[in-house]
Amino acid sequence: MCTTTNSPETIERLKQYSDRIEQLARDLGLDYYPVDFELVPNNFMMEIAVYGLPVRMPHWSFGVRYIHQLIRQGMGHSRIFEVMFPGDPCRAYLVNGNTLPENTLVTAHVLGHADFSKNNHLFAHFMEMAGGHILEQAAARAHRIETAIHEYGQERVEAVLDAALALEPHIDINRELHRPLYPAVKPRAAPEPEPDSFQKRYRQLPGEKPHADSHTTTRRPQVPPQPEYDLLWFIANYAPELEGWERDIFLAVREESYYFYPVFACQIMNEGWASYWHARLLREADFLPQDLYLSAIKAHSDVVRPYAAEKQLALAVNPYHLGFSMWEDIIEKHGLEAARRIVKEEDDFGFIRNYLTRDLIEKLELFVYEARDDGDIRISENNVHAVHEAILAPKFNYGAPRIAANHMHVDGSLQLLHDHQSDGRGLDLGRAERVLEYIGRVWRRPVTLHTVGERGEARVVTSKRI
Repeated sequence: MCTTTNSPETIERLKQYSDRIEQLARDLGLDYYPVDFELVPNNFMMEIAVYGLPVRMPHWSFGVRYIHQLIRQGMGHSRIFEVMFPGDPCRAYLVNGNTLPENTLVTAHVLGHADFSKNNHLFAHFMEMAGGHILEQAAARAHRIETAIHEYGQERVEAVLDAALALEPHIDINRELHRPLYPAVKPRAAPEPEPDSFQKRYRQLPGEKPHADSHTTTRRPQVPPQPEYDLLWFIANYAPELEGWERDIFLAVREESYYFYPVFACQIMNEGWASYWHARLLREADFLPQDLYLSAIKAHSDVVRPYAAEKQLALAVNPYHLGFSMWEDIIEKHGLEAARRIVKEEDDFGFIRNYLTRDLIEKLELFVYEARDDGDIRISENNVHAVHEAILAPKFNYGAPRIAANHMHVDGSLQLLHDHQSDGRGLDLGRAERVLEYIGRVWRRPVTLHTVGERGEARVVTSKRI
């Protein structure tokens, strides 16, 4: 039963089980766009996981991530069972090196993801903006970038990609993907000073032409008119010397960021929902052989276990375990229809704050910890608010510091501002300097970032003059 899913016989058996699981899912009320399943080798699955898409714009940073993932997998710390891309249709990739029971479970898991992505308001909204054919769009962008490399050279294209990918999470999720430029400021009438008595008598002399009451002046608009948090959009549209192909790269990275945002913002809900449904579908799939079912349930237990490896101290939340436990609790207390309403209306912020109760926190033994300088770990608190915010803090603002383009000076130099008060997250100044260098190369004017240091003192990071 531990045979991998890469022989004609096991592939055919998986297809038969998958077809019947899909029918069972429909019978139980799951509603999703069609799912295209594909079996792929492990190395290709790793590339998908690292690049985020089967075909994506080439960049050295993805190679670094690939090596990191390869090391983690070799050490037994990371294993990828599947990758699913929401859309119409959805695209799901399964590893052919998985066993038949594992891929049977993964099939059911994917259907849970597909149901969630179709019915959740955040997924629906962002899919409407970014489109439901991300794989085809990403492949077309990758082709355009390859063309740019041949035309403009590897070094120039890579410099643009460095800046765009360094700013990948810096979008404004409260703004539309396709948004207009700032409104132009119309010329305004400037009133003339009130004439004195001599000027009044002079204008009344015979033959004098009437004097205009006012004249118009053009006021230079402030750019941006207010702090702009969508840095990818701002640079694409307002960098003083950005060429068309460079602008296209920034907008391509931005569009992919919009597509991936719901996956990031609903991770706990989404993985928990998919885990709840794969467990239920397997439990009700009486057509599965008993030994396959037991092996699949063992895989389920490994996925939703609260702790990593054999350690009995969890220093990070397993989204599968937390989400699965929360959905089970919600459905047991409020019913499946209430759970479906939550799927539609919430993201992880509302889900955690509204439905991770004190009882569940104690049952799951969730806590906030502090790492001391001597390396010891100390539990600091386990009250509801502290646990909620500890889970959600890394999700704020797409997991990135809250940085705004604050002012573009007459000479084209750019001032960025770190909103550290609402951000609640400090800056790694070394990393900030590197990112600023990337931005400076495409902005082609000095760029400064105003932030604070560890003690709250004002700090200014400046790019080199390009």
